Amino acid sequence: MSDNSKEVKSTVTRLPPNAGKGRKAGVPNRVTANVKQMILGALDDLGGQQWLVESAKQDPKAFMSLLARILPSEISMDANVTHAPITEIRRTIIDPRIVEQEQTP
Repeated sequence: MSDNSKEVKSTVTRLPPNAGKGRKAGVPNRVTANVKQMILGALDDLGGQQWLVESAKQDPKAFMSLLARILPSEISMDANVTHAPITEIRRTIIDPRIVEQEQTP
């Protein structure tokens, strides 16, 4: 047997000083921002809103797919609802035979 079993390899790897910092929150990716600008420019060249309307009429399924991608998937709402306190609960049982008799001339 060899003496290699006594050697201990270091598992610590050195990272660059700025590793893991990334972009600050809210700063878009440059490529994404550039692509969005190109798409908006092409939309303007095609006729803008009027072109979208005509495209939606010709292919509503594609337009709805586009709409689904740009609308928020979740809508949050903060609501404060006030109402008068419930003071009485009424329960009415309707006999269908009585209703039929009242409707018959």
